[in-house]
Formats: sequence, C-alpha cells, structure tokens
Amino acid sequence: MAEGFLQREAGDLFEVNSAGSSPAGFVHPKAVQVMAEVGIDVSRHISKHLDDFRGWEIGTVITVCGNADWSCPVFPGQVNRYHWGFEDPAKTMGSEAEIAAVFRRVRDAIGLVCGAWVAGYREGMRCSSGAGSALGD
Repeated sequence: MAEGFLQREAGDLFEVNSAGSSPAGFVHPKAVQVMAEVGIDVSRHISKHLDDFRGWEIGTVITVCGNADWSCPVFPGQVNRYHWGFEDPAKTMGSEAEIAAVFRRVRDAIGLVCGAWVAGYREGMRCSSGAGSALGD
C-alpha cells in the first residue's frame, strides 16, 4: 500500500519500489480492493524480495511493517532510513467486513504518513534540488 501511495504522491521525485524480507508472493486481494477505493491501482504490483534490489543504489529506505526496520539491510549509497511501524492487516482474523475495516484503517494511516512525508520532502526541495529512489517494505 505504501508503494501505491508513494508512486502516486512522489513518482515524479523517486523511483518507488517495494520489497520485503519474507514476501508473500502476491499482493493481498484486500490491499488491492481497499487501494482501488481511493483511486490507486496496485493490482499489477508484485511481491518482491529485498534481495532483488542488492546492488542497486538506494537513497532512501522506508520500512512500514512491525520489525522490518531490524531485518532490512543497508544498501550501498543509502542516505536516509525511516521506519513507520504499521499493523500488518494481512494477519487480521475475523469476518470479511472486519478484515476489510482493518485494511482500510491501515491504508488510511499509511496514506496520511506518506502524504506528510512527501509534502515535507517537497518543501525541503524548495531550498535544494535533486531526486533519488525510495524502497518501502
């Protein structure tokens, strides 16, 4: 979900990719559903492993799941690292409605944080210029 928000909000600033230390192998259907509700299509996103990005020059790493900040490696050239620890909605138990509600709550929280971060980054760019790439988990 963070990849979708960051691509929409900052795709002109960064090459945005998402990866995990233990990827599920697919994007959760509820994530696809709730992101579509806010006009972001993640149906073509794929679940990638961190190893897929070894050797890349990554300027910014953003982790968004529980302990991802501890399991994420440091990349060559990495300048910035942020951890926004959100609940993993895929681990939610309950009815379809309860699960969807958790996905929506987490989606909205991720959207707020991503939007605020991008707004702050754009404001900071008013004094300098440059672009990089971001990788979120």
